[in-house]
Amino acid sequence: MNGSGPLSTLPALSADEAEHSAALVALVRERIADQRGWIDFETFMELALYAPGLGYYSAGSAKLGGAGDFTTAPEMSDLFSRCVARQCAQVLGELGSEARILELGAGSGRLAVAVLRELAALGTLPVRYDILEVSADLAQRQRERISQLPAELRQRVHWLSSLPQQPFEGVLLANEVLDALPCQRLVVRPQAPGGIMALGVALAGGALVEREGAASGALAAAWAQLSAELPGALAPGYTTEVCLRVAPFIAGVSAALSRGVLLLFDYGLPRAQYYSAERAMGTLTAYFKHRAHYDPLLNLGVQDLTAWVDFTRVAEAGLAAGLELLGFCPQAAFLMGAGIDQLLAQARDQLEQARLAGEARRLLLPGEMGEAFKLMALGRNWDVPLAAFTYRDLRDSL
Repeated sequence: MNGSGPLSTLPALSADEAEHSAALVALVRERIADQRGWIDFETFMELALYAPGLGYYSAGSAKLGGAGDFTTAPEMSDLFSRCVARQCAQVLGELGSEARILELGAGSGRLAVAVLRELAALGTLPVRYDILEVSADLAQRQRERISQLPAELRQRVHWLSSLPQQPFEGVLLANEVLDALPCQRLVVRPQAPGGIMALGVALAGGALVEREGAASGALAAAWAQLSAELPGALAPGYTTEVCLRVAPFIAGVSAALSRGVLLLFDYGLPRAQYYSAERAMGTLTAYFKHRAHYDPLLNLGVQDLTAWVDFTRVAEAGLAAGLELLGFCPQAAFLMGAGIDQLLAQARDQLEQARLAGEARRLLLPGEMGEAFKLMALGRNWDVPLAAFTYRDLRDSL
């Protein structure tokens, strides 16, 4: 996701947005009261993003593109989606005519449309393109966009309310899904049990405020393991996130795959870089109207909350679920390996060439999305090298 701007530049809420946010704040207050005055950050983030009818992803509001709060790579350029399609084509070609694609959290549907168009051009269409979407608003936008496809492609798309009961062969796609998993936040306090305190939310004069509380057993155990792997102790006050939901998420989605590849796209780092001394305030970020800021308690229900991904934890979760780690690289390397240069060479004229070159720069340059965003491939019953990961593979960094 892209966005920037200090807190002072955030646009004011509309009357509808203010009313919506107030309703979610009231729900959070109730939950805090039910939990004796404090909830951990994971519980707060779950409510902020997914509370039925009120959470950011559960309520109807524009989220992606110019009218939304952030921009993703598929929204920025179809070059990204066409490169994804090329990697999918390799997998589908190996698996045969009954192979499927399942996209988790399909955004506006632009990735699905571009992938299907590119696969049609390559002659390697999946028998089905399934979408599992938790946001009713986004699902409606997806249906509207998919409806514009030719019938041959449109009829392959199906929306699911849950993961398939019967495992399938094919590709699982998850673009910027992991960063939206509710996470725990903690602060290093050497005098506390286990050396940490959990960060959470309480009330002060009726307002939501950040407060420290005792870490749960699960968080304490996870931090003890992490601390043992880090090269040195982190300073008191060091604040960061631990996402305990990664392992159950990977185990759940991978169970739907009998043979094939899970492709994960997100911004994140290997563990040693994620939990470095220089990242002393963590990675949690809020996005509102294309402005990034760091107050998760503001604009509740109408702003996105995300945290960077510890890709070492993702790899560990994949191995624990019986998957193999097939590749890990920055977005720029993935796009080069998938042939973005060939797509640029297909420009019809100088005008299109200039437009595509500008889009490619935003996707590839380290200062844009090229390095911060990473691609990870996990596989089940798969032993064919993936073409898009041949340009650069950083598995050893995990």
